[in-house]
Formats: sequence, C-alpha cells, structure tokens
Amino acid sequence: MDEVLLSEETTRTRDLTGPIAHINRALLILIPVLGVFFLLDVPQRVGWLIFGEQYMGLFLALTLCATFLTVPEGASGHRDRVPWYDLLAATAGLVVGLYIFVNYPSFVNSLGEIHPDRVIMGSITVVLLCEACRWLTGWSLVIIAAIFLVYAFFAYLFPGPFYGRGWSLNRIATYLYLDRNGIFGQSLEVASGIVLVFILFGNVLYAVGGAAFLTDFSLSLMGRFRGGPAKMAIVSSSLFGTISGSAVANVVVDGTMTIPMMKKSGYPPAIAAAVEATASCGGQIMPPVMGAAAFLIAEYLQMPYSEVALRALVPAVLFYVALFVQVDLLAGRNGLRGVAQDELPKLGNVMRGSPGFLVPLIVLITFLFFIPKRPEVAGLLAVAASFVVGFLTPGIKLGWREIINIFADTGRGLLDIAIITGLAGIIIGVLALTSLDFSLTFTLLNVAQSSIVLLLVLTALVNMVLGLSLPTTAVYILLAVLIGPALTKAGIIPISAHLFIFYFGMLSTITPPVCLAAYTAASLAKTDPMKTGWECMRLGVLAYIVPFIFALSPSLLLIGPWESVAPTVTTALIATFLLGVGLVGYLFRPIGAFRRALFIVAAAGLFIPVVPSGPFAMLTWATNGIGLVIAFVIVGSEWLARPARQKSRPVSVTSEGKVT
Repeated sequence: MDEVLLSEETTRTRDLTGPIAHINRALLILIPVLGVFFLLDVPQRVGWLIFGEQYMGLFLALTLCATFLTVPEGASGHRDRVPWYDLLAATAGLVVGLYIFVNYPSFVNSLGEIHPDRVIMGSITVVLLCEACRWLTGWSLVIIAAIFLVYAFFAYLFPGPFYGRGWSLNRIATYLYLDRNGIFGQSLEVASGIVLVFILFGNVLYAVGGAAFLTDFSLSLMGRFRGGPAKMAIVSSSLFGTISGSAVANVVVDGTMTIPMMKKSGYPPAIAAAVEATASCGGQIMPPVMGAAAFLIAEYLQMPYSEVALRALVPAVLFYVALFVQVDLLAGRNGLRGVAQDELPKLGNVMRGSPGFLVPLIVLITFLFFIPKRPEVAGLLAVAASFVVGFLTPGIKLGWREIINIFADTGRGLLDIAIITGLAGIIIGVLALTSLDFSLTFTLLNVAQSSIVLLLVLTALVNMVLGLSLPTTAVYILLAVLIGPALTKAGIIPISAHLFIFYFGMLSTITPPVCLAAYTAASLAKTDPMKTGWECMRLGVLAYIVPFIFALSPSLLLIGPWESVAPTVTTALIATFLLGVGLVGYLFRPIGAFRRALFIVAAAGLFIPVVPSGPFAMLTWATNGIGLVIAFVIVGSEWLARPARQKSRPVSVTSEGKVT
C-alpha cells in the first residue's frame, strides 16, 4: 500500500536498546498478529462477540503507542532513548485505544450521551493523533485538521452557505471519539483490515524471494532488447509495485539494481532515475492490488474491489505502454544497448524460482476475482500461500526469526497509515457533524455550472497541492469527502470521479517540487532531484491526460456499449504510441519539430472517446478519423525514409547485477 514494505519511515526510527526496545518490538509485532486474529473472526468462532470499533480501538492503541516509541520528533529527536514525555504520550495512546476496546459494548446504546470521561478521552485522542501525524508527515494534515476543528467551534461566524450553529468542545470530542463517522470510521477500518493484510503480504512475498524473482524474470525477458535495463525496470517495478503499492519502497527495492544498469547502458542519470520512479509510481494504479486508496474507493462506493480493479485496468495499461514506448524510442534515438544474451539469466532457470511470487499471486487473483472473497480474506489466503511456498522452497530461510521480522516490519509499515487515517477521521467527522460537506458540494456545483472541465481542473490542482506534503491515501480520503460528492452531482459517474481523485493524488510522488519517489531515485542515481521530477512528468504524461478522458467519458473504464468501448480503447492505444513518438522525437530516425507536432495532434484526435450516438457522435468519429489519417501519413512517410538498420554493442552484466 502507500506506506508499506521498506517504508521510508524505517530510515528515521529510533535505535533502542534494553527493555524498552523489546517492548517496542513486541508492540510492532502485535499490530499485525492481533489484526490477523480478529480479521479471521477467531473471537466469534469461540463465542466472543467483538464490535468492529473494539478492534479498531485496540489497533489505534498499539499504533499510537508504537509511534511515540519508534519515531523520534524530527531530525533532532532522541534516537537512542525515549524521553519521558514520549513515554507519557505512548502510554496515553495505549489508554485511549484500550478504553474503547474494553468499554465500547457498554456505550452502544448511549453513544450520543456526553460524559466527562468520554470528553477527556476524545480530546486526548485528537491531540495525540495530531502530534503523531506531525512527527510522521509534517504539519500539512495537522493544519488542515485544525482548520476543520476551528470551523466546528465557530461555524456561526462564517458567512453565506458556510454559516452553521457551532458546537461545544464536549459535543465535538464525544462525536469524534464515539461516532461511526469519526475517528473509528471507515478510513481506519480499511487501514486496520485490508491495508494491514496487504502490507503483510508484501513483506512475506519479499521474504520468500518474490522481489528477486521479478528482477531476474524482467532481466531475462527484456534485457537483450535495446534499452533493455530500462525495460527491465518497467516490467519489474510494475509487477512488484502492484503488490507493494508503495512508490518509494518500490524504488528502493528495484532501483538499487536497475538504475546503475540503465546508467551504464547509456541512459543519462536523470532519465534512469525517472524511469524507475515513474514505473514504481504506477504500481499504485496497476491491478490486481493497486494502492490502499483503491480499497477505500471500493468501501466508499460500496462495490466489489474486483470491479474497481477492472475499471482501472485500461488506464493503467496505457500508462505503462506510454512509458515503455518512450524508453524504447529513447534507446533507439541514442543508440543504447541491451545486455549480451549469454550474460542474461536463463528464463527456464528463473521460472524454477517463480513459486515464491507466482503461487501467492495466483491465489490472490483467484480469490479476489474468480472465487470472490472479501479482499482481506483473499489477502490472508495469499499470505498463507506465501508462507507455504517459503517453507517448501529450498534455499529460502524462513525460520522463527525471519517470521518475527516480517511481522515487526509490517507493524512498522502500518504506523503512517494508521495515524493518517485516524486523523482523516477527525476531518470526516467534522464534515458530518457540521454538514460542511453539503456546503462545499453546493459551492463546487456552482463552479461546475459554468464548466465541468473547470471543476476537474480545480480538483486536479487541489490534488497536486495537497500531494506536495501528503501521501496518496491521505489526499484521496480528503478529496473523496470534500470534492467527490460535487463531481458526482455534476454528472460524473462515481467510479470515474473517485479514480480521477486517486490518479492525481498518486501523481504527487513524481511531480515537482515535492516528489518523494523521484527524490529517492535521484539519490540512487546521484543526480538532480528536480531534473528527475521533470523527466518523470514527461515519462508519466498519460497519467495527467487519461483521468480527464475517463471522467468525461467512462469508455476507458470499460463502461458503456461495446461499440463505444472497443474503438475508444483501440484508438487510445494508438494515440499513446503516437504521443510517445512526438515527445521523444524519434521513430525510425530523429524527427523534426513540425513532424513531432503532427504526431501529438494525431494523438490528441485519437484520444477523444468515441460516442456512438447523440449530438457529438459525428464530431468524435471525425476527430478520430482525422487523427488516423494524419497518423497513417506521417508513420508511413517515416517508414519510407528510415535509415539502414545499425546494430549496437551489447552490454554485459555479472551475476551480482554489475554491468560491464
């Protein structure tokens, strides 16, 4: 998910010793262990009735406590010990969560009643979530939450549609702490269930050799072609990214091998870093697993996750096709090399090590799409399959120490998303308590009346601004409740609206000025992060275009009559290729500015979705027809003028991944 395997937070955790280190590690292990215990409905099987809020209270208790023990406050925080005030905060976090776990059954029939203990516990929880979020992600989300809390107190001072009655501290604290629309709401429920399972799955898959298999598989499949190391990076990162869902983690895992290989084969450092970062970023939108926000989409829209994944498939494929086309043409333009055939791993030998990745993935896909189970159940079955494969595969060490490390890493990877979704619950709770969501929807609908495209542009810009300092999941949660209703009421179908928000939240990881995946890749490539970010935007250009297309016409999401869906998908694939040619300036030979512009114009015409009937039907067919004619003429002329084929000298790679 967004914050998973090899989370960037693990690079700034405390290095503790003594009893406190053992306590902290035990807490991290307990988070996923107890999660699996409750998600498997073990208590119900033995006759112990547990409310979902009780489990979420326990989950928040452990994650709050572990956060204050694990993560120091900023760069100057204590890294070798836990100060007394952090111990106090950790203890308070444990108390407020356990209070819900123990007492919630007695609260069920009186959730709206105000009592001093509830006010105190609710107030402490809000403060702790804000402070923990400040430590983990900075001030941005905390400031947003504070603005909403101020509004809840002083809504009667606001003008026009934002005027409200205002609420007391007692009512706000009680509502946020106990109501299903508050802290222990849908966002935290997804984090403590589905996201927990898939973070665990990513860590187990990594431990049983899934990442190593993907690297070797991609190298054996793509290494011999021109620009082979870059193509290998795309295949490896897209496949691993769909399991991990974390762009930064993906860069760290794959980039340490792929980026040096790309540089050695001739790619400039900034482009090598950008290829890896962009490919890793796309893992969040690539089925079958995608990122945490995709599971939230399924929950918010009350639709099966398999349907969300199906709708997201074509845009994700277009994203990777555009990336693949560009790196191939860059290699052709610059005469870049592939890896010598005799230096590549043999595909047969690689496939013999495939069970560590393929068997769990097959189990996951089977129970997500063909024998439909709840996503968390499908994920747990895939986790079990991973463990079985790990125990049965020679050469994989999977003893108790490794299993404990897997659970500890999973707990550590959950800290970010637990705190973020808990704090997001505060914002969602204020929206529900004050009816601010209706006011925002009304205001945005006024914008949409003048232009629905303007509303989409504003949504994309807000996404990008929030994404400067917030993870994808946090951005999605905020805008799904703030802007999502306005998009749907403006006429955009719900799945298109939510995927639109998801896409532009995801793009923050590669869009300057704050682009974590690009920064991580640039550090591995030893190049300028900003230059890498701009290259990422060019390589990932489809992700900036396609959301507008499927928001206005959902044919790309495989929604609608076949006579609209089939030509739209076909022409979009052709347009993706033409756009790549226009951006790179090379097909069979270097292409001048005028012809590059013609390729881009042809792509623009073909990207317009086909409408089979209605007032714009003839216009859409005409634009696609013009685009095809232009494409046929310029591609044909380039083919006729192509130069004699030249062979490039292959690159050699050692078994350790070193290129010579």
